[in-house]
Amino acid sequence: MKLVLIGALVALLIGLIGTRYFIGLAKRQGWGQFIRDDGPTSHHTKRGTPQMGGIVIIGGTVAGYGLAHLLTWDAPSVSGLLVLFLMVGIGFVGFLDDWTKITHERSLGLTSVQKLIGQTVVSVVFAILASRFSRGGITPASYRISFVRDTWFNFAFAGTVIGLILFVLWANVMIAGASNGVNLTDGLDGQATGACVMVFGAYVLISVWQFNQNCQSVMSSQCYNVRDPLDLAVVAACVMGACFGFLWWNASPAKIFMGDTGSLGLGAALAGLAIMTRTELLMIILGGLFVLETVSVMLQVGYFKATKRNNGGVGKRLFRMSPIHNHFVLLGWAEVTITIRFWIICGICVAAGLGVFYGEWVVGV
Repeated sequence: MKLVLIGALVALLIGLIGTRYFIGLAKRQGWGQFIRDDGPTSHHTKRGTPQMGGIVIIGGTVAGYGLAHLLTWDAPSVSGLLVLFLMVGIGFVGFLDDWTKITHERSLGLTSVQKLIGQTVVSVVFAILASRFSRGGITPASYRISFVRDTWFNFAFAGTVIGLILFVLWANVMIAGASNGVNLTDGLDGQATGACVMVFGAYVLISVWQFNQNCQSVMSSQCYNVRDPLDLAVVAACVMGACFGFLWWNASPAKIFMGDTGSLGLGAALAGLAIMTRTELLMIILGGLFVLETVSVMLQVGYFKATKRNNGGVGKRLFRMSPIHNHFVLLGWAEVTITIRFWIICGICVAAGLGVFYGEWVVGV
């Protein structure tokens, strides 16, 4: 447990102190936020606010993880390193997007195709490596689709090669969904950051529980076949700590934004932890707020296209604006009110997810 505590504390301090100095650097370099012209008019006052704060979150996570292992003289695990690789790799795609916005002085960065290619390359490498490095017959990731543990559905039913391809595709869907879900949620001061603190905090608890009930040390029908649960708890604790420290400066009125660097990286780390802890479908409950934001965009687009076809080429909108937090902004709700209420929704989802996870273990006994 020393690893978890040290990693979280180091990441927290870097997120808290490092962000302060990064804000000054960003202001000197002119790394300011550009606002969409079609967004809520209240957001225009945020133009010029330093962005790319995700660099501090990712840096704090990596530093916390590294120092925790260095100070305890404990070797890092393959599972932990792979989640960090995924977070840094997808975060780098987000950085290129943010940097394109800054250098071209516009609110649009990389094209959707460029983003997709970048995310796909990193995700494919992660998925292939995660299916290797077996120890005691357990690899970091499983070919089985999981809920609170591996289910009966196994991609390997189609053979080794086809199974790997199907798993890689599944991992890509998860990573793209989670990273874009966090990205869509990051629209109000502190909203995505605060939600990530809760969700990654949940993964600290899940991973520690799996470590205490691991099949390598506990002889029970309810034990968990997870390769490196304690090290995954360290990663989750580092992400949680870095986000907590960053939230000091990102809370309303925000002094800095995480940008796509942070939101895409955090979403990727979330997906990576879900894959490694065998809680892939449980992530939908734990990250319910991210799902809500994503679904609101899908409903808006789908409804607009459907009504456009049936209404003489004039589409209608289900919400005033999507993602759904913008709908409430246009209704006149204060941003702080929306953020806190969405945090409450996130907290309920996290509590429900943890309840399902623990309940399955209790009932199984």
